[in-house]
Amino acid sequence: MKQPGSTVKTAMKKLLLVTRNFPPLAGGMEGLNLHLAAELSRYCEVRVVAPEGAAIHAMDKFLVREVRVRPLSRFLLAAAWRTLREARGWRPDVVLAGSGLTAPIALTAARVCGARAAAYVHGLDVAVPHPVYRALWHPALRRLDIVIANSQATARLADAAGIVPSRVEIVHPGVSLPMPDSGARERFRQLHRLGDASVLLSVGRLTTRKGLREFVADVLPKIVACRPTVRLLIVGDAPTHSLYAECQSPESILAAARAAGVGEHLLFLGWIADERQLADAYAGADLHVFPVRHLPGDPEGFGMVAVEAAAQGLATVAYATGGVVDAVGEGVSGRLVAPGDDEAFARAALDLLENRLPADRVRQFAMQFAWPRFGEKLWAGLERQT
Repeated sequence: MKQPGSTVKTAMKKLLLVTRNFPPLAGGMEGLNLHLAAELSRYCEVRVVAPEGAAIHAMDKFLVREVRVRPLSRFLLAAAWRTLREARGWRPDVVLAGSGLTAPIALTAARVCGARAAAYVHGLDVAVPHPVYRALWHPALRRLDIVIANSQATARLADAAGIVPSRVEIVHPGVSLPMPDSGARERFRQLHRLGDASVLLSVGRLTTRKGLREFVADVLPKIVACRPTVRLLIVGDAPTHSLYAECQSPESILAAARAAGVGEHLLFLGWIADERQLADAYAGADLHVFPVRHLPGDPEGFGMVAVEAAAQGLATVAYATGGVVDAVGEGVSGRLVAPGDDEAFARAALDLLENRLPADRVRQFAMQFAWPRFGEKLWAGLERQT
């Protein structure tokens, strides 16, 4: 399996990206595709086929062709038509799918115009257990010239799906590196009346895989027993555009917490789209918890939120499953514990609450994932395979 490098075989001048995951939809993958297009535009001319509303985010760095995102079937048909039209007229060197979902479109368009076909895969888009997806999408993924995997775990999933390992590059998602704000912690704690409480923070979509309901039932009571002032702040909502994901509603999480006797320790903040407000949440917290469950057929491809927390100087405790092991530096940006070991998770959390990792060292770990570095690795991987 190849790692990103700098060997260049053929000059690439034009790249066409087709994706359903792009602002204004909320979530990590959408932001990733925006940065992907922006970073690659430093090296070649980029055009993007994306949902309506995406063009305002192009920042004059690339051209966007918009299509309707709902329903999924309409998006796939409209995106295929628009991508084929763009490929024939513009003749890119590479057609890149922003996820496995649009891989068949990228493959078809690339073959029409003689370009190379590629996809950036995230884990679930390779491992979706639905028989129709496996029957129609997996053959397209196997025929791609280039597959960029977001982690070692996703690369293993690609191998299991029959994708030739020599065509796979591993490029971890990127992260923004904000300047520390000395007033953010006090501002956030005053806003939410947290006082001197020990604050755990969870950020992300409320899917079954994220394991929050199990965390509040099985782990949080152990932490509260030793630290009665602990509060768990939950930033996130149920997914509405996921390829394949089951949800845990805020009501079900709160019910589990109440049944465990820790309901009063939870505070739901909903989805925070504003970057400054989210940065304030990271600054106001003492520890980021990421209790991702190991679920066959529903893998955690990377764990971008752990790197985002690290970029804010906040350490993470997480179960060592899927691509999370690539996103948390053991003893550097946090702690990894065996999947399902509730006692170990609670002990690790209590230890880091008592002995916080130096924020500067945590941020140093995140620097290797900075967006310019992501773009450099992605470009090198695409160039090496062309």
